[in-house]
Amino acid sequence: LTTLTIATLALEMADAACPDYLDHDMRKLHSKEQVNFCELQQGRPMLIINTASHCGYTKQFKGLEALHQQYRDQGLVVVGFASNDFKQEAKDEAKAAEVCYVNYGVTFTMVAPSHVKGDKANPVFQELAKQAGSPSWNFNKYLVDASGNVVEHFGSNTRPDSKDLTQAVESVL
Repeated sequence: LTTLTIATLALEMADAACPDYLDHDMRKLHSKEQVNFCELQQGRPMLIINTASHCGYTKQFKGLEALHQQYRDQGLVVVGFASNDFKQEAKDEAKAAEVCYVNYGVTFTMVAPSHVKGDKANPVFQELAKQAGSPSWNFNKYLVDASGNVVEHFGSNTRPDSKDLTQAVESVL
């Protein structure tokens, strides 16, 4: 087998292993660029968070970015889903992006505002709700293993630097 053939087979296997609920494209925050979650995940564990730019928990962006920096080289994929389901997201997407990227230095993937609870929830959060329950507020954190199964669901009060969250992250790496 050639190196190209092996690489192609590896990609096909990764695509086949991607759970259906991640096989979706969504627009990145304040961008025309789309992100496909299967391509983003590539068989790696993910930390998925519903976020808002005007919430008492918004300061968690700093800790989420630190978590991203600490564990990305070990395979963790961090993804934030902006949402106004709890009425605390900026009305202007440019302002929401400024909060994330400028105020908190976020470099992990942020998705344009969408619903994260109820009948209108995006496909990712529909599945997260089936597996672990809908978010009850902003900054719920869902730790998903490489197969797409929710390992643990952390509420808003769990800080990104908490021992429980970091131990759970380390358990899936």
